Amino acid sequence: MAFDFTQPVFVISVAAELAEMHPQTLRQYDRLGLVTPSRASGRARRYSQMDVEKLRQIQALSQKGVSLEGIKRIIQLENQVRALQSRVTELSEELDRERESRRESSKIFAAGASGDVVRMARGSRPTPRKVSQALMLYRPAKRAGAS
Repeated sequence: MAFDFTQPVFVISVAAELAEMHPQTLRQYDRLGLVTPSRASGRARRYSQMDVEKLRQIQALSQKGVSLEGIKRIIQLENQVRALQSRVTELSEELDRERESRRESSKIFAAGASGDVVRMARGSRPTPRKVSQALMLYRPAKRAGAS
């Protein structure tokens, strides 16, 4: 059975220990909206492994001198980038399906060699008609009264 990283299983003291922080710091981050743990019965906070990783990321940024407001903005932008990447992937797949559908249902018609209508693949041309090698002489009829 695989571990679900999004499952809220850690109480605040365990999450704080895993993130190497004080529980009060986790409460402050919750108030600021940096990490939003799930709530169990009695309003007790429950943290997932993903929340703990996020807390570690916040701590690393904070140690590099980034303010909490800056960290909050970074997290928002990272979430926005993930959502946009997901949307781009979704739209690319939809575009590929639409292109394939159009390729399959493309209806290009042309006049065939014998003059009939034939269906052609997009970008191709019908085979040209054979040019007749027959020679026909034209002799106008003589007019009556012409000398």
